[in-house]
Amino acid sequence: MAQWTSAVGAAQLARLLNSQQERPAGPGTRRPPAYRALADGVRLLVLEGRVPVAARLPAERELALALSVSRTTVAAAYEALRAEGFLESRRGAGSWTAVPAGNPLPARGLEPLPPEALGSLIDLGCAALPAPEPWLTRAVQGALEELPPYARTHGDYPAGVPALRQTLAERYTARGIPTMPEQIMVTTGAMGAIDAICHLFGGRGERIAVESPLYANVLQLMREAGARLVPVAMAEGFAGWDMDRWRQVLREAAPRLAYVVADFHNPTGALVGEDQRRQLVDAARSAGTVVIVDETMSELHLDEGLELPRPVCAFDPAGSTVVTVGSASKAFWAGMRIGWVRAAPEVIRSLVAARAYADLGTPVLEQLAVNWLLSTGGWEQAVEMRRDQARENRDALVAALRRELPGWEFDVPNGGLTLWVRTGGLSGSRLAEVGERVGVRVPSGPRFGVDGAFEGYVRLPFTVSGAVADEAVARLAAAAQLVETGAHGGTDTPRTFVA
Repeated sequence: MAQWTSAVGAAQLARLLNSQQERPAGPGTRRPPAYRALADGVRLLVLEGRVPVAARLPAERELALALSVSRTTVAAAYEALRAEGFLESRRGAGSWTAVPAGNPLPARGLEPLPPEALGSLIDLGCAALPAPEPWLTRAVQGALEELPPYARTHGDYPAGVPALRQTLAERYTARGIPTMPEQIMVTTGAMGAIDAICHLFGGRGERIAVESPLYANVLQLMREAGARLVPVAMAEGFAGWDMDRWRQVLREAAPRLAYVVADFHNPTGALVGEDQRRQLVDAARSAGTVVIVDETMSELHLDEGLELPRPVCAFDPAGSTVVTVGSASKAFWAGMRIGWVRAAPEVIRSLVAARAYADLGTPVLEQLAVNWLLSTGGWEQAVEMRRDQARENRDALVAALRRELPGWEFDVPNGGLTLWVRTGGLSGSRLAEVGERVGVRVPSGPRFGVDGAFEGYVRLPFTVSGAVADEAVARLAAAAQLVETGAHGGTDTPRTFVA
């Protein structure tokens, strides 16, 4: 049985390799041998996530023709990649990309920093902001006023409090997607929703196609559920999804599930266009794949005049192909652990039935608080506060990065809470390690990839502003200097990745 889960064609790989040649070489740079340049190019594509781990590479003769080089050059490059641990091969199965055993792997997701550590360490690990007061207090007070009738019941609502299900259904309907309360299940946060969906549709060993890069905690949740993850690289910049790759993966890997973040993608911030949304739904329907669409960032648009595309579920209103996940955690407050699922009624019934063996239901008081916000107009005012805060934080972080680390590359997103930053050839894992020593906590790129990709990246959230943002980036610049010079006190030479 083959060890690869996707494939890269010769023409596609040649295009990706040729795009690297557009980057100017530094003064005095000596050109490596042709085979070495080819091996380095493939290695960089894997580490950046532009070619997935466990992707089958084209045969030597095919790639040689596509690149207009000799087959001997390709064979030598493949041999160098095998020796370095970036390629594995087996007779009859071909060659597929890998990551060396010693490379840092995303062993777990992102954990919040303990409150007692906040005084000495600036936390850029979690993309979460403080509660937008006074709306949290008002919501809880409103919930307490609504609580007495519920307190006289058993308090178990596996599908969610009926009032909140009705309100959420009405909000989808107002967005142009007719929805009944029977199509809504309230969950304990978005992660609770995703976990329930994965267990319902994706048993152990099932393939799940995922964007690459992707939110670290979701990747870890799926790993622990026993899923076989099939990464699909995002398009360059903010171009959204590479639909040719998505069609190929859906056709050849036949994943049971796909997971995407179409609105202000975490971590890149990309906003996927409407035509790509329609195409993905059509391709998934043809392949028999259920698409989980995470909308937790959808309301965090930060720039005026931004035209928002229709939701992905607008192209599958019945909810048979698209299962939508929403949450109050990003748009309102992470401590408000209320999420929801919108899907076909039969899917909701199955999720509710399975819940009897999990958490039984979501706390009633928090559901009533979210319903109060959504029903009184408090939600819109609180989210507007959140947008203002995130915009201010984003602009402060961008200004500090451009001043302190001008060699780092990033695109400024129009929404969301995260900045995806290429670190000028430095190891993101080493930066994260050294950063904690100098007082700033950042998650490294490999946490957001499947099996160690994105070593040359870090994710920076919009969680601090003003002098704190300046200090955080100053500490990050100090960490970068230590990594670059090798003066970080570690036992290994710092890893750098350059084209």
